Amino acid sequence: FSQKVRVGVEHLAELGLRQVKTVLDAYATRDLVKTQEVCAKDEEIDAVYNSLFRELLTYMMEDPRTISMCTHLLFCAKNIERIGDHATNIAETVHYLITGQQWSEPRQSSTRVDI
Repeated sequence: FSQKVRVGVEHLAELGLRQVKTVLDAYATRDLVKTQEVCAKDEEIDAVYNSLFRELLTYMMEDPRTISMCTHLLFCAKNIERIGDHATNIAETVHYLITGQQWSEPRQSSTRVDI
């Protein structure tokens, strides 16, 4: 399978893991800067996911024999992307815990992919 896809999934997993670690640190230390880092990194996770989504769709269109494998990878990638979303939700909650105020800017989902 494509090295690009493998590297992309691994990178996405590393980003998701880093998000979880950072938000746990933010909670443990009541660190506002780390909550902001988590929210800022969510856009990077979304961008990597969107790139993988397009890449995997291309493989499926070019060779229908890859549909099963690509579908499994899409589910994996989507679940990792959701981990990033959950970490961001936790960061917003930690922000509220520290400041007593809601996050000032509403987040927009950037995982909508137009085909």
